[in-house]
Amino acid sequence: MKKICIVFLFSILLGDLFAQKETFDIINYTPPAGWTKEVTQNVISYIITNNNNSWCRIGIIKSTISKGSIEADFESEWQDLIVKNYSPTEAPQLTDITETDGWRIKAGVTKFVFNKSGAIAMLTTTSGYSRCASIVATTNNQEYLKDVQALLSSVDFNKPMTTSQPSVFDNNSDNTSILGTWGISASDQSNYRVSNAVMNYITRQYTFNANGTYSFITKTFDPFMENILLGKENGTYHINGTNLTINPEKSVLEGWSKKDGRDEWGNFLSSQNITLENVTYQFTKHYFSGIKEWSLVLQADKQTHRDGPFSGNTAFNHSWIYSPPCSQCFIKLPDGR
Repeated sequence: MKKICIVFLFSILLGDLFAQKETFDIINYTPPAGWTKEVTQNVISYIITNNNNSWCRIGIIKSTISKGSIEADFESEWQDLIVKNYSPTEAPQLTDITETDGWRIKAGVTKFVFNKSGAIAMLTTTSGYSRCASIVATTNNQEYLKDVQALLSSVDFNKPMTTSQPSVFDNNSDNTSILGTWGISASDQSNYRVSNAVMNYITRQYTFNANGTYSFITKTFDPFMENILLGKENGTYHINGTNLTINPEKSVLEGWSKKDGRDEWGNFLSSQNITLENVTYQFTKHYFSGIKEWSLVLQADKQTHRDGPFSGNTAFNHSWIYSPPCSQCFIKLPDGR
């Protein structure tokens, strides 16, 4: 196989005025003409094969919640979409991170073996506005790279915008209301952890009540840690314009054993009080039209122990972006807690 050349991906060009764009999730693109189209719930694929046994597949992946940065999103997508599916035979060649219209983009390419023959896999990941989206291209013949480039060059995104459209939660249709539960998750996406599939996470969850009280819960799981950590805080909150002031009354960190070594609550082991942290945030409700979801954006001059590192979203500086948890994403407390 000829030397691999990384295609410059996602350059924003003025495409063929007569080309008909299609939309999948938040991605608008021009499909390759004459290719076979396959549609599943989470992926739209375009496939072509020739009599000389050459082939190419381009997969457009439905967007997911961002892990907070393009670096974390790319490493996670590389592991899930490339490593698990194609078992690369070498480390990826990577492009520099580029940025356009609030989106950050990173791409990589590597070799793998398919049917005892050499092939290449390319991943392009974009991150922004709390979303992560990827396009995967695989081929055994570089003659198709021009088609991959053409599709990627046609791509643009449905940029999330703040609107007055209603949320799936009725109380979120009022931009001044923060009532309900909001969550955020983060994980260590270091090369070592990704390469060895040793993944950890910390999930944080606010619940704001109509009576002016709040609760804040964190769960930390790490295969390298002996215990699971559970943080619990409660207190009152006050809103003045766009200022949200948190006044904690009690904050504790509990240690729990792992049930049978798994990510499940075992036995209660210990508890310690945490220093109370009074903070005033600038807050806004942002409607992401691409995913039809409100998010609660909290901003502060510096990071807090409660919220951890900033989310890294380019649209909001020094911010944490909390979203309504899915029905399976709420932190499940130990029995009796």
